[in-house]
Amino acid sequence: MLYYHVAPTLCDIQMKQTHLYDVLIIGSGAAGLTSALQLDKSLNIALISKSSLQGGASWLAQGGIAAVFDENDSADAHVKDTLIAGAGLCHEDAVRFVVENGPEAVNWLIQQGVTFTRENNQESYHLTQEGGHSHRRILHTADATGKEVTGTLVEQVIAAPNIDIFEHHCAVDLVTQADKNSRKIRCTGAYLLDIQTSVISLFQAKSVILASGGASKAYLYTSNPDGASGDGIAMAWRKGCRVANLEFNQFHPTCLYHPKAKSFLITEALRGEGAILRLPNGNTFMENFHPDAELAPRDVVARAIDHEMKRLGSDCLYLDISHQSAEFITEHFPTVYNQCLQYGIDITTDPIPVVPAAHYTCGGIIVGNDGQTDLLNLYAIGENAFTGLHGANRMASNSLLECLVYAQGAARKINHQIGQIPVPDFIPEWDESRVSHSDEDVVISHNWDELRRFMWDYVGIVRTDKRLARAQHRIKLLQKEIQEYYSNCLITRDLLELRNLATVSELIIRCAMQRKESRGLHFTLDYPELSPIARDTVMVPINYAGQDVIINRD
Repeated sequence: MLYYHVAPTLCDIQMKQTHLYDVLIIGSGAAGLTSALQLDKSLNIALISKSSLQGGASWLAQGGIAAVFDENDSADAHVKDTLIAGAGLCHEDAVRFVVENGPEAVNWLIQQGVTFTRENNQESYHLTQEGGHSHRRILHTADATGKEVTGTLVEQVIAAPNIDIFEHHCAVDLVTQADKNSRKIRCTGAYLLDIQTSVISLFQAKSVILASGGASKAYLYTSNPDGASGDGIAMAWRKGCRVANLEFNQFHPTCLYHPKAKSFLITEALRGEGAILRLPNGNTFMENFHPDAELAPRDVVARAIDHEMKRLGSDCLYLDISHQSAEFITEHFPTVYNQCLQYGIDITTDPIPVVPAAHYTCGGIIVGNDGQTDLLNLYAIGENAFTGLHGANRMASNSLLECLVYAQGAARKINHQIGQIPVPDFIPEWDESRVSHSDEDVVISHNWDELRRFMWDYVGIVRTDKRLARAQHRIKLLQKEIQEYYSNCLITRDLLELRNLATVSELIIRCAMQRKESRGLHFTLDYPELSPIARDTVMVPINYAGQDVIINRD
């Protein structure tokens, strides 16, 4: 659906293929919505959503937002927990930036109308505890925090007269120009595909924000929605931005295992409230893998489940919270309770069948504390960005906090400098005169399936050099096929997502091959030990945008 505050005619929509805005935001999750609302109200903003505004990963978030709201907790404790979970690769300055700005960001959400669960006769917030946290510091709305946060922000965005919302639009590629003052490259917009009409339009802007989410759809099993295809990472890489630490893909330990259930996450908060992992025979096992048992960091829990499933040849393991009262379970976890009940599982009496699934992309586009990338006027926030917060393993419920804090940082930077940014130069509209309709769409679905299967088998929870080499060989062949198809056929959403997933998958493989150790989310049988020196894995494109460029002055 296409929203305008001054409704155009159908003819206007079909003919207007070039748009000019102050700020273009690609992505409508918590990061994109927050940045749109934090930008100055005098700016004209285009907010792009690949599906509906409620279709992203933020909407599905169950757990909550980690922030220091307990008098017995402290910023130093939150920082320490995050550094430990990140296995030596967190950037402490980034961690402190997020943690120290966290309460202010959460209070801003509350001012927007977000309602978090309270206790003690509504006098205080109910704070839960999740893996890796030493204190109860997770603010939540039952087990549907993402729905509450995103829903509230969506209402604010729709009501804002300076924000135009374009739903069902998919980014094709970024647009760049040479900046005559700095001798660098600046981003001036993007080409966007209207999925419903198949029209590709040019959206030009003084500043562009990428908030398009992660790339977990590169894997066969994932908790993410269909749109998590690494679009922002791939587009930024193609235009010369560095990326880092893409080998660290977080696999959530507990997704519902059921033939009719699609990507349904069983929130970590269940384990925070005492849920126990069990083998098919009912025995517990997490005490054999970590002293914190079920509250161990996610990478430890995911590997433990994967190990036991392979050892036993089991299709799944079980998460059991039935020892808690039915009233407690239905009050704190209504979403999980009702969803499982649809599949005949009563979690007040029965254990939940679970498997690990790709959940979060810890690496991404390299940015500073204001979200600035290597391209001038291009910002990346949320899951598609590498801020240094997560290190080798994201700690539970830090991600929504990161979205809020970096969205505010990017908005402050843009508000401060946009008055000095020139209007973009003229750019030609999209030319598809030399391509044709494809009668071989089966190629896309076949390549998509093959990509996700070999990424799961070869670049999954446990890796080896041989598996990575096989994956690298396959991805190169796939990319040749995809590029040939892309060059000759009309563009569709499926083709764009496949192209982007292939790009990010290649980067994941390359990063994994460079890391000769096991650290955090990257575990390889060939290098099981931890290296004494912790280094980020940085990928630099051949067209690296940080270099000076030659400007034609004719």
